[in-house]
Amino acid sequence: MTEAILLVGGRGTRLRPLTVRTPKPMVPAAGVPFLTHQLARARAAGVEHIVLATSYLAEVFEPYFGDGSSLGLHIEYVTEEEPLGTGGAIRNVASRLHSGPDDPVLIFNGDILTGLDIPALVAAHETTGAEVSLHLTRVEDPRAFGLVPTDATGRVTAFLEKPQTSEEIVTDQINAGAYVFRRSVIDTIPAGRPVSVERETFPELLATGAHLQGMVDSTYWLDLGTPQAFVRGSADLVLGRAPSPAVPGRCGDRLVLPTATVAPDAKLTGGTVVGEGARIGEGARITGSTVLAGAVVEPGAVVTDSFVGAGARIGERTILTGTVIGDGAVVGPDNELREGVRVWCDARIPAATLRFSSDQ
Repeated sequence: MTEAILLVGGRGTRLRPLTVRTPKPMVPAAGVPFLTHQLARARAAGVEHIVLATSYLAEVFEPYFGDGSSLGLHIEYVTEEEPLGTGGAIRNVASRLHSGPDDPVLIFNGDILTGLDIPALVAAHETTGAEVSLHLTRVEDPRAFGLVPTDATGRVTAFLEKPQTSEEIVTDQINAGAYVFRRSVIDTIPAGRPVSVERETFPELLATGAHLQGMVDSTYWLDLGTPQAFVRGSADLVLGRAPSPAVPGRCGDRLVLPTATVAPDAKLTGGTVVGEGARIGEGARITGSTVLAGAVVEPGAVVTDSFVGAGARIGERTILTGTVIGDGAVVGPDNELREGVRVWCDARIPAATLRFSSDQ
């Protein structure tokens, strides 16, 4: 296997305001755009040629990654004029593939952080002779996911939509968003219209008797679809819990990028990232959070499990817990923002305006 398709066209609406100005795969995680981690892991698994299926803010990708040579890859870009869904996006880039009809093509969703053993998935695909092989993972509560039951040999027996009752939960195995397709199967996907592999392609293949193989790999898996998950994923990369050869530094409690300045008595823990040119003031405490390039966290602020956008400013003594601050936003001193709050890009919150507890 030397080819892969990365599906990076989603609008990332659940991540807003992180994705107002930046496509979801380009939002920084552990100091680099998240997509960098996926590309690096694919290259480490032997992939040489990758096609990026882009749509939303498509113009951002190529100026950053170019032809991929800096990562040891050959990268091509194909842009959807109208959203085509997962299956439609795969079909839309088929003309850029070089593989023969029976060769394996690796396909990734662009918002999954995983420790998947890619060579093992490809090996399972080849030894079983499957048309499509799927990475499956087990979750404690599968109600928010599509279920993928398999028989004793790992062959997929059904695709079940999100279960509504306990009786419908027949397995804890879910589709983890990475696949190996036989190249010829990609050409059977209808062209020029939206297609979902989960709701259309895979069920239709099963109905025609095709062999779909599931491989369970639950080493590490996280859907980065929400701001809270994205912050956690970045911290896990820094802490070394999630594997990636693209983390720009040693794994540990903190990752401070060059040109950032951190006051000597500031405390950074829990996989916190401080981006280029950011400034962390005296006595600030930051835990499990991401502070992007050029942002300022003023003295005495406390930031926990939060995301501070590029060029944003957090005022003195302000407390952030589980919050997202958009690019260029300013949160004045002595505010207190808690779980789920999202402050939009360039917004201004005056001093001592919002609190969840007494100011005394």
